[in-house]
Amino acid sequence: MLRYLPEFSDPNILLGLQNADDAGVYRLTGEVAVVFTVDVFTPVVDDPRSYGAIAAANAFSDVYAKGGRPLLALNILAFPRGAFPLDIAGEILRGGAEKAKEAGVVVIGGHTLDDPEPKYGMAVVGIVHPTRLITKAGAKPGDVLFLTKPLGMGIITTGIKHGKTSPETVETATRIMATLNRQASEAMVGIGASACTDISGYGLLGHLIEMTTSSRVCAVLFHSRIPVLGEARMLAREGIIPEGTYRNRDFLREKVRWHPAIEKEEQILLYDAQTSGGLLVAVPKARAEAFATALQQRDVNAWRIGEIIRVGDGTVEVLP
Repeated sequence: MLRYLPEFSDPNILLGLQNADDAGVYRLTGEVAVVFTVDVFTPVVDDPRSYGAIAAANAFSDVYAKGGRPLLALNILAFPRGAFPLDIAGEILRGGAEKAKEAGVVVIGGHTLDDPEPKYGMAVVGIVHPTRLITKAGAKPGDVLFLTKPLGMGIITTGIKHGKTSPETVETATRIMATLNRQASEAMVGIGASACTDISGYGLLGHLIEMTTSSRVCAVLFHSRIPVLGEARMLAREGIIPEGTYRNRDFLREKVRWHPAIEKEEQILLYDAQTSGGLLVAVPKARAEAFATALQQRDVNAWRIGEIIRVGDGTVEVLP
């Protein structure tokens, strides 16, 4: 679809349509660049207030992934007029506003429309120093790959729609999805990360391959180190898998080499389309311990899941 858009030429565009990155970035001065992003999706949990909080956290995540600080947000809400009480729409907005306050973001306005299917998200403006911007394209051989949230959210939220996910897992997944990536972002900026992206609908492998392709490197993942919420494995074996996850697998299969010991049911989890996932951060090996310590000091869980191994065509190998 992007081929229909005209090319925009401006020396102040630091990240734009030509970059497969998480947000647009535009330099205002030598000290300040604007980070601009938008994210909207249909409900992933039944509780409207939690849905609003998750959608807001997800929208802010693109700014955090660039090493920026979100400042302002506009609500974008689609709601079926007359089909549900307006109190439900109000609770969605309340959840988003509460998460915005937690993030130090001002909700400054928004837009609503009548739509048969509810949708909610935010357009977000943040700032970053132009020389401290962290993109997907900076990963280098020898970098260690860290992941800050477990996988499986797409499968678990699909399980919710089918009435298959346990209340305990719903509670855990909701808490994880609503957790801001702010602390992880601050830690990576302080340590000097090479590259970063947040994990969302393209899954772990999709976002990693965007990173490796942009950086012109190859990576290896160690399957046993990758965190997955336990119930997601059970649901995947039952075939409770979102369509987006299958699309990810079909599109990415040529870029991934699997060790034969890794079962198909385990492979699908790495393609799983996430909602409000964690940050995937590439850190120079010499700074990896310091980064792990910085995350621990901020009470952020993180797993060392792989490394950048060489210059190359973006291929990812998954080993046991």
